[in-house]
Amino acid sequence: MQPPQIQASQALLETRAWVDRAVIGLNLCPFAKAVQVKGQVRYVVSEASDAKTLLSELVAEMQRLVAAPAAEVDTTLLIHPWVLQDFHDYNDFLDIADGALEELGLDGVLQVASFHPDYQFEGTDVGDVTNATNQSPYPTLHLLREDSVDRAVDAFAEPEAIFEANMRTLEDLGEEGWAALRAQCRKDAGLP
Repeated sequence: MQPPQIQASQALLETRAWVDRAVIGLNLCPFAKAVQVKGQVRYVVSEASDAKTLLSELVAEMQRLVAAPAAEVDTTLLIHPWVLQDFHDYNDFLDIADGALEELGLDGVLQVASFHPDYQFEGTDVGDVTNATNQSPYPTLHLLREDSVDRAVDAFAEPEAIFEANMRTLEDLGEEGWAALRAQCRKDAGLP
């Protein structure tokens, strides 16, 4: 299922707005602001319309990230608006993504984090607002350097408290607040 008439440039702008307003603005990831401010986040919009093509692009992005100095590119967001729209298919693809890391010998070097418009944590209801902590505008695979994650976690007094704080943040924001934030991200991207 393809989003109606979305252009790659709009998907990029809306995702950047989501990172700024939700991920950083709500402090869902206390480590995101530094790499965003330094311009170390690589945003890539995939034109893939099938999982095989997406996997090929994902592998290329894994290799590109590992080859780049961390000071230039610390993390990559691979946005794929036209493939894996179904959350269950997307979730199944994560095993394939992890398998690609292993095949490339990058397990322990990189990790793949997951974001999807219909993200749902196990044990939650579909409409549970706490799922929004991982609900991006479009399906997105986030490549992270393990070394960077380890440094960030070591610098944070209680990294396990992040998840709980995020749940409280979204509960306080509520469904209406989350809907307003998403609408603002669309507006920032020039979308209706």
